[in-house]
Amino acid sequence: MKHSDSKDNVEHSYGSAPVGIMDPPAVVLPENSVFSKRAKRLRELSGRVASLRDFLGFMARVALAQHQVLASRTPEWLPDSSAFELALEHNMAPLGIHALRRDIDWQTELTAILDALELHVGQAQRPLLIRLRELNSASLDALADDVLEGRPGPEKLRGLMPLVASALQVTWVRMTQALPRPPKRPPHEARSLCPCCGSAPVASVIHIDGKRSGVRYLHCGICATEWYLERAKCSVCDRSDDLNYLGLEDEAGKAVLPMQAETCGDCQSYLKIVSREWNAGADPLADDLASLALDLMLGEEGKFQRSGFNPMLIAGE
Repeated sequence: MKHSDSKDNVEHSYGSAPVGIMDPPAVVLPENSVFSKRAKRLRELSGRVASLRDFLGFMARVALAQHQVLASRTPEWLPDSSAFELALEHNMAPLGIHALRRDIDWQTELTAILDALELHVGQAQRPLLIRLRELNSASLDALADDVLEGRPGPEKLRGLMPLVASALQVTWVRMTQALPRPPKRPPHEARSLCPCCGSAPVASVIHIDGKRSGVRYLHCGICATEWYLERAKCSVCDRSDDLNYLGLEDEAGKAVLPMQAETCGDCQSYLKIVSREWNAGADPLADDLASLALDLMLGEEGKFQRSGFNPMLIAGE
């Protein structure tokens, strides 16, 4: 497996502006099917990426459990829709991870996910479920803080963090459903932060449906909210002078995944971008996990720093 690169220009599939889309929605909240679609994509990817087959297969099981919990549970507490009006009016993130972190019962969501997984995991993953059930509330909260801050956490507990992240994702996706309306597009100085919860995006995605056909959105790794960002523009520094696109290819020169890294020579950052024009079922978080080899290649080169945040894959030092 190798990577390909292409210099950005107006003819490039990522650099060309969509035709006929004059007013795409600024912010789009997640659908109820976000986790079921992700589970389907992860199952597909587990059959394509041999080196990550077991990991992606397990993540598919987790995503399906997330869908089941989101669809079947009614939490004891959700904020009233009127509680968000002030934040929405003043263009602040209404579901800020720091503001709400101590007010929500995410641990009950975690227990429900573990219950949903209980009969569907192999011997390799079962100790993770047992260990999580043994941890006290304070220890779980500490892990949640590590996930939301993007910290690697204690080495001996690091394997538990994707499951903690899965519960946090369900919690925040559920809260988006309580919003009376989507927030506005984030202000320029906060363009790379989710307008709902304030988290960094996991990747960006080019859509093919309706009013968003050919349009790029940043995708939040916590609450799955998407917000519009012009194509061929760095999400970190807003420049477009020195963008390149790097992707994984097989020995025949064919793209392995519909995911590339958009690298910026001005600020030395990169954010992955997935195109549904290449694969209609592509998912920003799932395809990010499957393209870990691209991160490793860029890490070895040492020139660009990843700006994306995937709570299901927080690496240690």
